[in-house]
Amino acid sequence: MLCFCYYTSRACFFLPFFRLLSRFLGINNTKVIPARLIGIKEATGARIEILLIRDLGNNIWNVLAKPSKRLKKGTIINCDKNLSAKVIEKNEDGLVRLKFSFTGNFMEIISKIGQVPLPPYIKRSSIKLYDTERYQTVYAREAGSIAAPTAGLHFTKKLLDEIKEKGIQIAEVTLHVSIGTFKPVTEIEIEKHRMQSEYYEITKETFSTVKRAIQKQKRIIAVGTTSVRVLESVDFNSDNPKKNLSAWTDLFIYPGYKFKVVDAIITNFHLPKSTLLILIHAFAGKKLITKAYKEAIKKEYRFYSYGDVMFVT
Repeated sequence: MLCFCYYTSRACFFLPFFRLLSRFLGINNTKVIPARLIGIKEATGARIEILLIRDLGNNIWNVLAKPSKRLKKGTIINCDKNLSAKVIEKNEDGLVRLKFSFTGNFMEIISKIGQVPLPPYIKRSSIKLYDTERYQTVYAREAGSIAAPTAGLHFTKKLLDEIKEKGIQIAEVTLHVSIGTFKPVTEIEIEKHRMQSEYYEITKETFSTVKRAIQKQKRIIAVGTTSVRVLESVDFNSDNPKKNLSAWTDLFIYPGYKFKVVDAIITNFHLPKSTLLILIHAFAGKKLITKAYKEAIKKEYRFYSYGDVMFVT
């Protein structure tokens, strides 16, 4: 395998490689929601920070709450005059289950009072409009993520149009990024790590498109590790579905995994001990990726969410 690294501003240089290596590009069209809410504990006036994690239906969400130590069953948290939440239970995995009560439309309310939950290593005194707009891909459509699929941030509408003009097919999948993607691996034996499941969806049209690409042995490039996990979670050997496919995936890709669909990956530079970096090691080998990271450090590439991008094939 070869590993190519480029600065964000030079993303247009992907085009020669697309033309040589692929006729198919898979992208994740998930959209980041303003999932960070600030509430006030009704009984004491204490400030509670809430991060929406998973919609369980019936206005019930699993959330991360900080501080959570003194949140007890029945505690009321007021986020806005039109939005409050009641603690239903505290889970063993550190999540808190809240039932929200509101007047109006829930998503419209949080879009007004919520904030985009930037990664903790991005230090801001407040979330700026820049982040609200920039921390989305240009093809973000399906609301549900707590973080952007950051490899997609390198693409502009102009670049996507140029890719299409080269005869390269672009297919959209959806994976709503949650804490499963970012939970660090702490197990000594890597195979014992368990991913928290994340929701994905793939349309019947995309299923057929990817299946044909595989059958015709077209090289498939996935934009980001989330796109990889969707494409590798779906059984493209099965019959074409009559409706869109949706499910939850806890697929953890680590060295030894045999890739069935993806031939190349566009990805940012990731944190140590992360499942994202481990996935890239599984794809290209630790030796090659370590060499690429050393080169990136030497050339002062930018790391993490707003960082530069690596093309591995």
